[in-house]
Amino acid sequence: MRAVSAMLFCALLMTQAHAQTITVAGAADLRSAPRCLSITLLVSLIGVINPVFGQSAPPAQHTERPTPPTRDPNTPGYVTAKELPDGSNPPANVDGNFIIGPSHPVTPEMTAQNGVPKGTVIEFTMNSTDSKIYPGIARDANTFGTVDPADAAKLVVTTSRPAPYTRKVTVYIPKQYVPGSVAPFIVGADGPDGLLFSALDTLIAQRKVPVMIAISISNGGGDAQGSERGLEYDTMSGVYAEFVENEVLPMVETQARVKLTKDPDGRATMGGSSGGSCALIMAWYRPEFYHRVLTYSGTFINQQWPHNPETPHGAWEFHEHLIPNSAAKPIRIWMEVGDRDLFNPNVMRDNMHDWVLANEHMASALAAKGYHYQFVFARNAGHVDREVKQRTLPEALEYIWQDYRHGTN
Repeated sequence: MRAVSAMLFCALLMTQAHAQTITVAGAADLRSAPRCLSITLLVSLIGVINPVFGQSAPPAQHTERPTPPTRDPNTPGYVTAKELPDGSNPPANVDGNFIIGPSHPVTPEMTAQNGVPKGTVIEFTMNSTDSKIYPGIARDANTFGTVDPADAAKLVVTTSRPAPYTRKVTVYIPKQYVPGSVAPFIVGADGPDGLLFSALDTLIAQRKVPVMIAISISNGGGDAQGSERGLEYDTMSGVYAEFVENEVLPMVETQARVKLTKDPDGRATMGGSSGGSCALIMAWYRPEFYHRVLTYSGTFINQQWPHNPETPHGAWEFHEHLIPNSAAKPIRIWMEVGDRDLFNPNVMRDNMHDWVLANEHMASALAAKGYHYQFVFARNAGHVDREVKQRTLPEALEYIWQDYRHGTN
């Protein structure tokens, strides 16, 4: 009986994962209803055959996240980086690797200044019932998963199931935006991001970045494998970019009364942690949508779920295979990692869960392929460190937008 239940649950996961690959255009509309029905039938069958499904093999117990060790940026195997005077940032027009800290005073651009026009912020809500791409999943509370005994790089999650969600989308419109004009924009994960909006007020007024719209999208809930956030941000595919393109951006234009450029050179992505890996995933798989990427503590590690044999190590594949083995793409990227960033924070011991090492490898891979990138190693900094962000965000935004030439589409 348990074997039958397990087979049905695997079928459910395959159906759910396959459903993420369709876009909202054309035939996807015709196929979405049968897939939703198939998921409902599978869940019903599981309940009839084995009412206690998922409890026969208890998931790993929740443990406190260990304190990460402090890493030295001059460790053998790390990229060679220029150490900057304490409290300073790299130049906004220079590629390469830099070390900042240990103190991180707030940069003046992040504080309100007299005479600087403040943008308008609007917010609206999206429901999973309206999404053809992400109908919603969730992992049961206080559960995580177990390591596959046959493969230390795979996590088995038996407690994820369909679940509804709502998300907020927050839109920043600068005072300088001319209604009816076509504007460049930046899309951010895990919104709303007040620090981004504050930085743009000043940078736009100083003409250091273009007059742009900022779209801050909250995630669908949870974290890591088996969650909606994990499915959205850690999946190595163009699906999340297609979700934003086809379901979010049209609502932004309607709700905020703005027009957004179709020119990928006028579009940027940003995020922290899994939101950071998502930012690169969006541009990597859909470079016709995005050319500019900004990440804090990017989760370029093995966290994809469900397992995909084409990218078996998740976002670790970026520096392991994808970037080294692919022609350079038209992407400019700014990255940061902290010296106390995450290190093996869960039950997996696959040597692919060191955030510092992953970002160091990213810098090495990008340099080898001749990408325009800037990598910042921050001393005295944790995971997606707020003080570091307050110090570096204006410079990071200047860096990724430095070569932008305003288009008309």
